[in-house]
Amino acid sequence: MLFRLPASSLKSVHSLKDVAANSSRLVARRTPVRFASSSSASSTVKSVLDSRAALASAAIATVGSIAWYTHLYGTLPFVGQVHANSPAEEGLHPPQYPWSHNGWLDSYDHASIRRGYQVYREVCAACHSLDRIAWRNLVGVSHTADEAKAMAEEVEYEDGPNDQGEMFQRPGKLSDYLPPPYPNEEAARASNQGALPPDLSLITKARHSGPDYVFALLTGYRDPPAGFEIREGMNYNPYFPGNAISMARVLFDELVEYEDGTPATTSQLAKDVVTFLNWAAEPEHDERKKAGIKAVILFSSLTLISLYVKRFKWSVIKNRKIFYNPPVDKTH
Repeated sequence: MLFRLPASSLKSVHSLKDVAANSSRLVARRTPVRFASSSSASSTVKSVLDSRAALASAAIATVGSIAWYTHLYGTLPFVGQVHANSPAEEGLHPPQYPWSHNGWLDSYDHASIRRGYQVYREVCAACHSLDRIAWRNLVGVSHTADEAKAMAEEVEYEDGPNDQGEMFQRPGKLSDYLPPPYPNEEAARASNQGALPPDLSLITKARHSGPDYVFALLTGYRDPPAGFEIREGMNYNPYFPGNAISMARVLFDELVEYEDGTPATTSQLAKDVVTFLNWAAEPEHDERKKAGIKAVILFSSLTLISLYVKRFKWSVIKNRKIFYNPPVDKTH
């Protein structure tokens, strides 16, 4: 059919073919540029994701998030736990109190430890033992060596055998441990209506929330709410599991006369004895923090020195250039 068209129509058809060819060339030229830009962006993102700094940052963020969650809620995230008791049976969760030794750089209040020992000796020692604390542990913490020795000598300890093979009584020494209130478990239960008073050496570490729980327990006695039945010989305390505890309230205002004149309110008595029990469970607390501060300073200094030496030693290798001179063909 083309031979019937005029010459002008054939020229227009050829011009259309030229336009199509030119446009295809332009598209072909632009396509590599797009591919190059996208490939460079993807390579940049890949290099950032594969860098050690990104991996270290992601690891630190993950560990920090898990640690913060565990600090807030006391359990690991996404990990199921099985409890023998329901939340109602575990007792009311104690509030968080601002203890003077909670900070990273804070130490024990040693005046409070001395007052707390006085509360323990005059109130708590009638039923509760402190098996892991010896008289020598008080030296340099709450009492002097002479004071601790005098207190130890007030107690008679069974020792022996002597030359005749008999046991005898002697005054206490600094190496002796604080005496228990009962000779055995059966005597303790018989004196407390079948209940066994726990040893207080590790009580703040053996209970959830530690000192907060013990303080809330000592100050949380109150009348039971309407509809709550308490068996005879039991006392209502919302912080104790089951809300019924056999130990009656033992701390009252002005129950103890402090040597330093501190007002002996119920909360002050509880705060001091809990501080003392916390020290009994962690006597290395202050020394551990001192060692931690020294370790942080030492390792920080070593890290800075290592980075400087590494940069100084490797700067020559990292900044040099390597040139390659191909061999020249001398036959031509």
